[in-house]
Amino acid sequence: APTLEEQTELMTLLEWADEIAARDGIRTLADGTKTRGLQVWANADYPADARRARSYGAKGIGLCRTEHMFFEPERLPTVQRMILAETSEERTAALNELLPHQRADFQGLFEAMDGYPVIIRLIDPPLHEFLPSDEELLEEVITMRVKGETEGLAEKEELLNKVRALHESNPMMGLRGVRLSIVMPEIVEMQVRAIFEGAAEAALKGVTVKPEVMIPLTGHINELKTIQPRLEEIAKQVMEEKGVSFSYKFGTMIEIPRAAVTAGEIASVAEFFSFGTNDLTQMTFGYSRDDAERSFLLTYVEKGILPKNPFQTLDRDGVGSLMKWAITEGRKTRPELEVGICGEHGGDPESIEFCHIAGNNYVSCSPFRVPVARLAAAQAALKHAA
Repeated sequence: APTLEEQTELMTLLEWADEIAARDGIRTLADGTKTRGLQVWANADYPADARRARSYGAKGIGLCRTEHMFFEPERLPTVQRMILAETSEERTAALNELLPHQRADFQGLFEAMDGYPVIIRLIDPPLHEFLPSDEELLEEVITMRVKGETEGLAEKEELLNKVRALHESNPMMGLRGVRLSIVMPEIVEMQVRAIFEGAAEAALKGVTVKPEVMIPLTGHINELKTIQPRLEEIAKQVMEEKGVSFSYKFGTMIEIPRAAVTAGEIASVAEFFSFGTNDLTQMTFGYSRDDAERSFLLTYVEKGILPKNPFQTLDRDGVGSLMKWAITEGRKTRPELEVGICGEHGGDPESIEFCHIAGNNYVSCSPFRVPVARLAAAQAALKHAA
Protein backbone atom coordinates (compact mmCIF):
# COMPACT_ATOMS: atom_id res chain seq x y z
CA ALA A 1 0.00 0.00 0.00
CA PRO A 2 1.27 3.52 -0.76
CA THR A 3 2.55 5.59 2.17
CA LEU A 4 0.73 8.74 3.28
CA GLU A 5 3.45 10.82 1.59
CA GLU A 6 3.00 8.93 -1.71
CA GLN A 7 -0.77 9.35 -1.49
CA THR A 8 -0.37 13.10 -0.88
CA GLU A 9 2.01 13.38 -3.85
CA LEU A 10 -0.47 11.52 -6.07
CA MET A 11 -3.33 13.82 -4.98
CA THR A 12 -1.18 16.88 -5.78
CA LEU A 13 -0.26 15.44 -9.20
CA LEU A 14 -3.93 14.76 -10.00
CA GLU A 15 -4.92 18.29 -8.92
CA TRP A 16 -2.28 19.65 -11.31
CA ALA A 17 -3.67 17.37 -14.02
CA ASP A 18 -7.17 18.81 -13.50
CA GLU A 19 -5.81 22.37 -13.66
CA ILE A 20 -3.97 21.59 -16.93
CA ALA A 21 -7.06 19.95 -18.46
CA ALA A 22 -9.17 22.99 -17.51
CA ARG A 23 -6.61 25.63 -18.55
CA ASP A 24 -5.00 24.13 -21.66
CA GLY A 25 -7.93 21.97 -22.70
CA ILE A 26 -10.18 24.75 -24.01
CA ARG A 27 -10.99 23.76 -27.58
CA THR A 28 -12.32 25.72 -30.54
CA LEU A 29 -14.99 23.62 -32.23
CA ALA A 30 -15.82 23.42 -35.95
CA ASP A 31 -18.41 26.21 -35.64
CA GLY A 32 -15.94 28.51 -33.88
CA THR A 33 -17.38 28.13 -30.37
CA LYS A 34 -15.06 27.30 -27.50
CA THR A 35 -15.63 24.48 -25.03
CA ARG A 36 -13.97 24.00 -21.63
CA GLY A 37 -11.43 21.28 -20.92
CA LEU A 38 -12.43 17.64 -20.76
CA GLN A 39 -13.79 16.58 -17.37
CA VAL A 40 -13.75 13.10 -15.86
CA TRP A 41 -17.03 11.74 -14.51
CA ALA A 42 -17.77 8.23 -13.27
CA ASN A 43 -20.21 5.39 -13.82
CA ALA A 44 -21.93 4.63 -10.48
CA ASP A 45 -25.10 2.70 -9.73
CA TYR A 46 -25.19 3.14 -5.94
CA PRO A 47 -24.41 5.96 -3.47
CA ALA A 48 -21.31 4.08 -2.18
CA ASP A 49 -19.91 3.99 -5.76
CA ALA A 50 -20.67 7.70 -6.15
CA ARG A 51 -18.87 8.58 -2.91
CA ARG A 52 -15.84 6.56 -4.00
CA ALA A 53 -15.86 8.21 -7.44
CA ARG A 54 -16.05 11.65 -5.86
CA SER A 55 -13.15 10.86 -3.52
CA TYR A 56 -11.12 9.93 -6.64
CA GLY A 57 -11.91 13.32 -8.19
CA ALA A 58 -14.91 12.62 -10.45
CA LYS A 59 -16.82 15.79 -11.38
CA GLY A 60 -20.17 14.09 -12.02
CA ILE A 61 -21.92 10.77 -12.59
CA GLY A 62 -22.00 9.99 -16.32
CA LEU A 63 -24.03 6.80 -16.01
CA CYS A 64 -26.26 5.33 -13.32
CA ARG A 65 -27.83 2.08 -14.56
CA THR A 66 -31.24 1.90 -12.90
CA GLU A 67 -31.86 -1.75 -13.77
CA HIS A 68 -29.09 -2.88 -11.38
CA MET A 69 -31.36 -1.73 -8.56
CA PHE A 70 -34.05 -4.10 -9.87
CA PHE A 71 -31.81 -7.16 -9.52
CA GLU A 72 -31.57 -6.91 -5.73
CA PRO A 73 -33.01 -10.09 -4.14
CA GLU A 74 -35.73 -8.33 -2.12
CA ARG A 75 -36.92 -6.39 -5.19
CA LEU A 76 -36.69 -9.05 -7.90
CA PRO A 77 -40.02 -10.80 -7.05
CA THR A 78 -41.85 -7.44 -7.38
CA VAL A 79 -40.06 -6.74 -10.67
CA GLN A 80 -41.09 -10.17 -11.94
CA ARG A 81 -44.69 -9.55 -10.84
CA MET A 82 -44.63 -6.28 -12.80
CA ILE A 83 -43.36 -8.08 -15.93
CA LEU A 84 -45.90 -10.90 -15.65
CA ALA A 85 -48.84 -8.53 -15.03
CA GLU A 86 -51.77 -9.12 -17.38
CA THR A 87 -53.18 -5.59 -17.07
CA SER A 88 -51.83 -2.07 -16.85
CA GLU A 89 -53.41 -1.78 -13.35
CA GLU A 90 -51.53 -4.87 -12.09
CA ARG A 91 -48.29 -3.54 -13.55
CA THR A 92 -48.81 -0.13 -11.94
CA ALA A 93 -49.50 -1.74 -8.54
CA ALA A 94 -46.15 -3.60 -8.67
CA LEU A 95 -44.35 -0.45 -9.86
CA ASN A 96 -45.84 1.52 -6.95
CA GLU A 97 -44.13 -0.95 -4.61
CA LEU A 98 -40.79 -0.38 -6.36
CA LEU A 99 -41.07 3.42 -6.38
CA PRO A 100 -39.97 4.08 -2.74
CA HIS A 101 -36.88 1.88 -3.23
CA GLN A 102 -35.85 3.67 -6.42
CA ARG A 103 -36.55 7.06 -4.83
CA ALA A 104 -34.27 6.23 -1.87
CA ASP A 105 -31.51 5.01 -4.23
CA PHE A 106 -31.64 8.22 -6.25
CA GLN A 107 -31.81 10.48 -3.21
CA GLY A 108 -28.63 8.81 -1.92
CA LEU A 109 -26.89 9.44 -5.26
CA PHE A 110 -27.86 13.12 -5.33
CA GLU A 111 -26.68 13.58 -1.74
CA ALA A 112 -23.35 11.88 -2.49
CA MET A 113 -22.83 14.09 -5.57
CA ASP A 114 -24.01 17.38 -4.01
CA GLY A 115 -23.34 20.15 -6.56
CA TYR A 116 -22.41 17.81 -9.42
CA PRO A 117 -24.51 16.47 -12.32
CA VAL A 118 -25.95 12.95 -12.09
CA ILE A 119 -27.01 11.21 -15.32
CA ILE A 120 -29.55 8.46 -14.70
CA ARG A 121 -30.29 6.06 -17.54
CA LEU A 122 -33.84 4.76 -17.70
CA ILE A 123 -34.39 0.99 -17.99
CA ASP A 124 -32.34 -0.45 -20.84
CA PRO A 125 -32.19 -4.29 -20.89
CA PRO A 126 -34.90 -6.56 -22.31
CA LEU A 127 -37.39 -7.83 -19.71
CA HIS A 128 -36.39 -11.49 -20.00
CA GLU A 129 -33.15 -10.64 -18.15
CA PHE A 130 -35.17 -10.23 -14.94
CA LEU A 131 -36.83 -13.65 -15.28
CA PRO A 132 -35.50 -17.21 -14.82
CA SER A 133 -34.19 -18.83 -18.01
CA ASP A 134 -36.36 -20.96 -20.28
CA GLU A 135 -34.15 -24.05 -19.70
CA GLU A 136 -34.18 -23.61 -15.91
CA LEU A 137 -37.98 -23.38 -15.80
CA LEU A 138 -38.52 -26.26 -18.22
CA GLU A 139 -36.33 -28.48 -16.06
CA GLU A 140 -38.32 -27.52 -12.93
CA VAL A 141 -41.67 -28.16 -14.68
CA ILE A 142 -40.56 -31.58 -15.98
CA THR A 143 -39.21 -32.57 -12.54
CA MET A 144 -42.50 -31.54 -10.88
CA ARG A 145 -44.55 -33.47 -13.45
CA VAL A 146 -42.40 -36.61 -13.09
CA LYS A 147 -42.66 -36.46 -9.30
CA GLY A 148 -46.41 -35.84 -9.53
CA GLU A 149 -46.11 -32.55 -7.62
CA THR A 150 -49.19 -30.46 -8.38
CA GLU A 151 -48.75 -27.63 -5.88
CA GLY A 152 -47.32 -24.60 -7.70
CA LEU A 153 -47.11 -26.47 -11.03
CA ALA A 154 -49.72 -24.28 -12.78
CA GLU A 155 -47.85 -21.10 -11.73
CA LYS A 156 -44.52 -22.51 -12.96
CA GLU A 157 -46.11 -23.47 -16.31
CA GLU A 158 -47.61 -20.00 -16.65
CA LEU A 159 -44.21 -18.43 -15.92
CA LEU A 160 -42.59 -20.71 -18.52
CA ASN A 161 -45.16 -19.62 -21.13
CA LYS A 162 -44.52 -15.95 -20.33
CA VAL A 163 -40.74 -16.40 -20.55
CA ARG A 164 -41.19 -18.11 -23.93
CA ALA A 165 -43.47 -15.29 -25.10
CA LEU A 166 -40.75 -12.77 -24.21
CA HIS A 167 -38.05 -14.80 -25.99
CA GLU A 168 -36.24 -12.89 -28.76
CA SER A 169 -33.83 -14.29 -31.32
CA ASN A 170 -31.62 -11.17 -31.03
CA PRO A 171 -32.43 -9.42 -27.72
CA MET A 172 -29.68 -6.81 -28.14
CA MET A 173 -31.63 -5.37 -31.07
CA GLY A 174 -35.08 -6.22 -29.73
CA LEU A 175 -37.54 -4.80 -27.20
CA ARG A 176 -35.29 -2.75 -24.92
CA GLY A 177 -34.35 0.85 -24.15
CA VAL A 178 -36.68 3.50 -25.55
CA ARG A 179 -38.69 0.82 -27.41
CA LEU A 180 -39.63 -0.78 -24.09
CA SER A 181 -40.49 2.69 -22.71
CA ILE A 182 -42.92 3.25 -25.58
CA VAL A 183 -44.54 -0.21 -25.33
CA MET A 184 -44.73 -0.15 -21.50
CA PRO A 185 -44.56 3.54 -20.51
CA GLU A 186 -45.58 2.81 -16.89
CA ILE A 187 -42.04 1.58 -16.09
CA VAL A 188 -40.22 4.78 -17.08
CA GLU A 189 -43.00 6.98 -15.72
CA MET A 190 -42.37 5.38 -12.31
CA GLN A 191 -38.60 5.81 -12.71
CA VAL A 192 -38.84 9.51 -13.61
CA ARG A 193 -41.19 10.11 -10.67
CA ALA A 194 -38.67 8.34 -8.40
CA ILE A 195 -35.76 10.39 -9.81
CA PHE A 196 -37.51 13.71 -9.23
CA GLU A 197 -38.96 12.76 -5.84
CA GLY A 198 -35.45 11.67 -4.77
CA ALA A 199 -33.97 14.92 -6.11
CA ALA A 200 -36.70 16.98 -4.41
CA GLU A 201 -36.11 15.26 -1.03
CA ALA A 202 -32.36 15.91 -1.35
CA ALA A 203 -32.97 19.54 -2.41
CA LEU A 204 -35.22 20.10 0.62
CA LYS A 205 -32.26 19.00 2.79
CA GLY A 206 -30.09 21.71 1.20
CA VAL A 207 -28.36 19.56 -1.42
CA THR A 208 -27.64 21.14 -4.83
CA VAL A 209 -29.15 18.62 -7.24
CA LYS A 210 -28.47 18.41 -10.98
CA PRO A 211 -30.50 15.50 -12.37
CA GLU A 212 -30.09 14.51 -16.02
CA VAL A 213 -32.42 11.81 -17.36
CA MET A 214 -31.05 9.65 -20.16
CA ILE A 215 -33.29 7.79 -22.60
CA PRO A 216 -31.36 4.83 -24.03
CA LEU A 217 -31.16 3.29 -27.50
CA THR A 218 -32.79 6.11 -29.48
CA GLY A 219 -32.59 5.56 -33.23
CA HIS A 220 -35.25 8.00 -34.44
CA ILE A 221 -36.30 11.47 -33.26
CA ASN A 222 -39.96 10.37 -33.17
CA GLU A 223 -39.14 7.94 -30.36
CA LEU A 224 -38.11 10.87 -28.16
CA LYS A 225 -41.06 12.96 -29.34
CA THR A 226 -43.37 10.11 -28.29
CA ILE A 227 -42.03 9.54 -24.78
CA GLN A 228 -40.17 12.65 -23.58
CA PRO A 229 -43.04 15.19 -23.23
CA ARG A 230 -44.89 12.92 -20.76
CA LEU A 231 -41.71 12.39 -18.73
CA GLU A 232 -41.02 16.14 -18.59
CA GLU A 233 -44.61 16.63 -17.44
CA ILE A 234 -44.00 14.22 -14.52
CA ALA A 235 -40.79 16.09 -13.60
CA LYS A 236 -42.64 19.43 -13.41
CA GLN A 237 -45.53 17.82 -11.53
CA VAL A 238 -43.24 16.38 -8.83
CA MET A 239 -41.44 19.70 -8.31
CA GLU A 240 -44.81 21.40 -7.95
CA GLU A 241 -46.03 18.75 -5.46
CA LYS A 242 -42.85 19.10 -3.37
CA GLY A 243 -42.68 22.88 -3.64
CA VAL A 244 -39.11 22.90 -4.97
CA SER A 245 -37.50 23.95 -8.20
CA PHE A 246 -34.17 22.95 -9.72
CA SER A 247 -32.78 22.72 -13.24
CA TYR A 248 -32.67 19.37 -15.00
CA LYS A 249 -32.02 17.93 -18.45
CA PHE A 250 -33.46 15.20 -20.62
CA GLY A 251 -31.06 13.64 -23.09
CA THR A 252 -30.29 10.44 -24.92
CA MET A 253 -27.70 7.77 -25.38
CA ILE A 254 -26.24 7.62 -28.88
CA GLU A 255 -25.47 3.95 -29.53
CA ILE A 256 -27.24 3.29 -32.83
CA PRO A 257 -25.47 4.56 -35.99
CA ARG A 258 -28.74 6.06 -37.29
CA ALA A 259 -28.94 8.25 -34.18
CA ALA A 260 -25.41 9.53 -34.83
CA VAL A 261 -26.19 10.26 -38.49
CA THR A 262 -29.43 12.13 -37.62
CA ALA A 263 -27.98 13.81 -34.51
CA GLY A 264 -28.92 17.28 -35.77
CA GLU A 265 -32.60 16.32 -35.60
CA ILE A 266 -32.28 14.45 -32.31
CA ALA A 267 -30.63 17.47 -30.64
CA SER A 268 -33.81 19.48 -31.22
CA VAL A 269 -35.35 17.35 -28.44
CA ALA A 270 -32.36 15.93 -26.50
CA GLU A 271 -30.44 18.37 -24.27
CA PHE A 272 -27.39 16.13 -24.02
CA PHE A 273 -25.77 13.19 -25.82
CA SER A 274 -23.94 10.37 -24.13
CA PHE A 275 -22.21 7.96 -26.49
CA GLY A 276 -22.68 4.36 -25.39
CA THR A 277 -19.48 3.35 -27.14
CA ASN A 278 -19.75 -0.38 -26.33
CA ASP A 279 -23.01 -0.80 -28.27
CA LEU A 280 -22.09 1.83 -30.87
CA THR A 281 -18.95 -0.21 -31.64
CA GLN A 282 -20.96 -3.45 -31.88
CA MET A 283 -23.51 -1.92 -34.23
CA THR A 284 -21.01 -0.02 -36.38
CA PHE A 285 -18.76 -3.04 -36.94
CA GLY A 286 -21.64 -5.53 -36.99
CA TYR A 287 -19.76 -7.51 -34.33
CA SER A 288 -21.34 -9.23 -31.36
CA ARG A 289 -18.73 -8.39 -28.73
CA ASP A 290 -18.86 -11.69 -26.81
CA ASP A 291 -18.73 -13.78 -29.99
CA ALA A 292 -16.05 -11.62 -31.63
CA GLU A 293 -13.74 -11.66 -28.61
CA ARG A 294 -14.21 -15.40 -28.26
CA SER A 295 -13.69 -16.36 -31.89
CA PHE A 296 -11.87 -13.97 -34.25
CA LEU A 297 -10.94 -10.59 -32.78
CA LEU A 298 -7.56 -11.74 -31.44
CA THR A 299 -6.71 -13.18 -34.89
CA TYR A 300 -7.73 -9.87 -36.51
CA VAL A 301 -5.39 -7.92 -34.22
CA GLU A 302 -2.54 -10.44 -34.62
CA LYS A 303 -2.84 -10.35 -38.44
CA GLY A 304 -2.96 -6.55 -38.41
CA ILE A 305 -6.48 -6.44 -39.89
CA LEU A 306 -7.40 -4.23 -36.93
CA PRO A 307 -4.76 -2.16 -35.06
CA LYS A 308 -6.37 -2.86 -31.66
CA ASN A 309 -9.41 -4.44 -30.07
CA PRO A 310 -12.07 -1.78 -30.89
CA PHE A 311 -13.92 -2.62 -27.65
CA GLN A 312 -10.90 -1.52 -25.61
CA THR A 313 -9.58 1.40 -27.69
CA LEU A 314 -12.02 3.50 -29.69
CA ASP A 315 -11.97 3.00 -33.47
CA ARG A 316 -11.33 6.57 -34.61
CA ASP A 317 -11.95 6.10 -38.34
CA GLY A 318 -15.36 4.42 -38.08
CA VAL A 319 -17.00 4.85 -34.68
CA GLY A 320 -15.00 8.04 -34.10
CA SER A 321 -16.20 9.56 -37.40
CA LEU A 322 -19.81 8.91 -36.40
CA MET A 323 -19.16 10.57 -33.03
CA LYS A 324 -17.54 13.64 -34.60
CA TRP A 325 -20.39 13.99 -37.07
CA ALA A 326 -22.98 13.65 -34.29
CA ILE A 327 -21.26 16.26 -32.11
CA THR A 328 -20.90 18.76 -34.98
CA GLU A 329 -24.47 18.32 -36.23
CA GLY A 330 -25.91 18.21 -32.71
CA ARG A 331 -24.24 21.50 -31.77
CA LYS A 332 -25.45 23.18 -34.97
CA THR A 333 -28.95 22.60 -33.62
CA ARG A 334 -28.15 23.15 -29.94
CA PRO A 335 -24.82 25.02 -29.45
CA GLU A 336 -24.73 24.31 -25.69
CA LEU A 337 -25.27 20.54 -26.19
CA GLU A 338 -23.48 18.58 -23.46
CA VAL A 339 -21.58 15.58 -24.84
CA GLY A 340 -19.86 12.67 -23.12
CA ILE A 341 -19.12 8.98 -23.39
CA CYS A 342 -19.99 6.30 -20.86
CA GLY A 343 -18.68 3.09 -22.41
CA GLU A 344 -15.54 1.26 -21.22
CA HIS A 345 -13.54 3.50 -23.56
CA GLY A 346 -14.02 6.29 -20.99
CA GLY A 347 -11.08 4.89 -19.00
CA ASP A 348 -8.74 4.24 -21.95
CA PRO A 349 -6.06 6.97 -22.46
CA GLU A 350 -6.07 6.80 -26.30
CA SER A 351 -9.87 6.99 -26.40
CA ILE A 352 -9.80 9.90 -23.92
CA GLU A 353 -7.41 11.75 -26.25
CA PHE A 354 -9.86 11.24 -29.11
CA CYS A 355 -12.73 12.58 -26.95
CA HIS A 356 -10.66 15.70 -26.29
CA ILE A 357 -10.12 16.18 -30.05
CA ALA A 358 -13.80 15.52 -30.85
CA GLY A 359 -15.01 18.18 -28.41
CA ASN A 360 -16.57 16.09 -25.63
CA ASN A 361 -17.38 17.84 -22.36
CA TYR A 362 -16.56 14.76 -20.30
CA VAL A 363 -15.64 11.08 -20.30
CA SER A 364 -17.21 8.74 -17.77
CA CYS A 365 -15.49 5.59 -16.51
CA SER A 366 -15.56 3.21 -13.55
CA PRO A 367 -14.61 4.90 -10.23
CA PHE A 368 -11.27 3.04 -10.02
CA ARG A 369 -10.19 4.36 -13.44
CA VAL A 370 -10.93 8.01 -12.60
CA PRO A 371 -7.33 8.90 -11.52
CA VAL A 372 -5.84 7.45 -14.75
CA ALA A 373 -8.50 9.23 -16.82
CA ARG A 374 -7.69 12.56 -15.12
CA LEU A 375 -4.02 12.19 -16.09
CA ALA A 376 -4.98 11.17 -19.65
CA ALA A 377 -7.23 14.25 -19.99
CA ALA A 378 -4.32 16.50 -18.92
CA GLN A 379 -1.92 14.77 -21.36
CA ALA A 380 -4.41 15.28 -24.20
CA ALA A 381 -4.80 18.96 -23.27
CA LEU A 382 -1.01 19.51 -23.30
CA LYS A 383 -0.50 17.57 -26.53
CA HIS A 384 -3.21 19.46 -28.41
CA ALA A 385 -2.93 22.88 -26.72
CA ALA A 386 -3.86 25.60 -29.18
